[in-house]
Amino acid sequence: MDHKKYKRKIYLEDKPREDAKNELLAAFELPLEKEIVHVRTSLGRVTAEPVFAATSMPHYHASAMDGIAVNAEDTYDAHEQRPLRLKQGEQFCYVDTGNAIPSHFNAVIMIEHVDVIDEETIEIIEPATPWQHIRPIGEDIVQEEMLFPQGHRIRPADMGALLAAQVTHVPVAKKPAVTIIPTGNELVSADASLSSGRIIEFNGTVFAGFITEWGGEPILHDIVKDEPDKLKEALLKAVETSDIVVVNAGSSAGSKDFTVHIINELGTVFTHGVATRPGKPVVLGKVKNKIIVGVPGYPVSAYLALEWFVRPLICKYLQIPEPKRQTLQVKLGRRIVSTMGAEDFVRMNIGYVDGQFVANPLTRAAGVTMSLVRADGLLVVPPDELGYEQGDIVKVELLKPVEEIKNAVVFSGSHDLTIDLLSSFLKQQRTEMKIVSSHVGSMAGLMAIRKGEAHVAGIHLLDPETKQYNITYVKKLLASQDVILHPFLKRKQGFMVPEGNPLGITSVSDLAVKNLDYTNRQKGAGTRILFDLLLEEAGLSPESINGYEREMFSHLSVAAEVKGNRRGAGLGIYPAAKAMNLEFIPVADESYDLLMSKAFFESEKGKWLIAAIQSPAFQAEVEKIGGYTVASAGEPIEL
Repeated sequence: MDHKKYKRKIYLEDKPREDAKNELLAAFELPLEKEIVHVRTSLGRVTAEPVFAATSMPHYHASAMDGIAVNAEDTYDAHEQRPLRLKQGEQFCYVDTGNAIPSHFNAVIMIEHVDVIDEETIEIIEPATPWQHIRPIGEDIVQEEMLFPQGHRIRPADMGALLAAQVTHVPVAKKPAVTIIPTGNELVSADASLSSGRIIEFNGTVFAGFITEWGGEPILHDIVKDEPDKLKEALLKAVETSDIVVVNAGSSAGSKDFTVHIINELGTVFTHGVATRPGKPVVLGKVKNKIIVGVPGYPVSAYLALEWFVRPLICKYLQIPEPKRQTLQVKLGRRIVSTMGAEDFVRMNIGYVDGQFVANPLTRAAGVTMSLVRADGLLVVPPDELGYEQGDIVKVELLKPVEEIKNAVVFSGSHDLTIDLLSSFLKQQRTEMKIVSSHVGSMAGLMAIRKGEAHVAGIHLLDPETKQYNITYVKKLLASQDVILHPFLKRKQGFMVPEGNPLGITSVSDLAVKNLDYTNRQKGAGTRILFDLLLEEAGLSPESINGYEREMFSHLSVAAEVKGNRRGAGLGIYPAAKAMNLEFIPVADESYDLLMSKAFFESEKGKWLIAAIQSPAFQAEVEKIGGYTVASAGEPIEL
């Protein structure tokens, strides 16, 4: 091929890096492909959709200790001055850790506290309490709870949780294939004999490592000589077999830099040159609907450009947030000089001296690979700065260690299934956002807002006197704080009983009359407050309910307890009963609202959260579950 056709044409731009990136992302239209893999081979893969537990863990009441299973009531007379003897089979049986607890026993005594008299008889000197040393159904994992949202990278412990929940296969995002084409007449492999003018090709291996780390599937092409026809042939082959193509070297404006010309001939060039130092000579384009990224040959420039323009493509495809590094305020030990109009990326060494972080620049040459290997951080000098003086306090991105993104909305309070759905929905809209929730009950959630330990709390606290939800409690306990109570859901509370309602439960009185095994919510939970009110209205005492002291921390956990017991019952929400195929007897409609500080409500995160809640798509998904009505017309109440 005639090289004169591709004679030197200098038209490097100074396009702002963020503009070039956004333009490239807008042109990247690769749809997500899913594949199903066995959990054993899922390490590091990214979930393509939410994953739910197929069974509870444990799925039976299990002994937490080696010892004996007993009926706690049979042991109440035990005292060190009046040892109590029990007969095997009738009054106790031996259990090891993990053994199922026979249905007529409800406590475990550690073997260390048992005195063996003979093969049939043991002696104890301390009474047992109901459910001591017993792992309840669903203590670890509750059937139908969301284990992971989409966009979650699977870790070793996650694999264990999946298998424990009887999820053996998991839907993951197919890895995007990224072909890496090293170019240059001077390049040789690492095992070749070196001579003057020969350079070992190692960038391709580094690129492959980054792409693997980011979740892609690298395909390392053989070295391509600086000949236009060979580069064109390699490009056309790569766009047929991969999703993204990276060309290393040849991206500048030298006599043998053909990349930009060939991309322009075969497709479209979006960008040739970005306003950065190092990394300016970058080519961004598209050939046959596949993104082509041409990066410089100098290692530091190449690695930075790969991070700027290839990593965002992989993250967009996998529907995961683009990772950000931890930052640290440091004092500059030396002056840093920069050039106006371009972002400057300075590799830094950081030390901790006399209680102060001090940073100094490493060499700024783009070809010095070890400057990145040795760097502790990266100082980004904005394009409108001429640099910084010695002693200035600046922010440095940390390279050691690399940060795991922690950009969560912290949710506390009462458990509700829609919070998992909201987290999934929010993540679809804003991949960097998710909800991290703890199910601690309405009152504990309210107190978390009071102490500044959560962004949002879900509460459904019924005032027994006014029969009004939430407002009374917020006014009383957060009187000195600026908070927002945002109407969220109207939902049905009712008794959850085994399928078919075999014992004909219709009211709270039936729980006492028929001596059912009731499973309660924890103190401070809105459901617990409602149940206490129902008892009071029926003229019943807590002591009349078998299991009143048996507490669980979520509706699903209560439902799991009921499912495993023909005489079981619990108060909870309809979706939890539905998830466990239980019968549901409605007893009340309640308001489940979101409490947050005014500052969070007005923040960007708060606005995105409220926008997600108010979106018709989310509301349709919630109401599809059944038992819910989204309070779409409700106005936030400032208290």
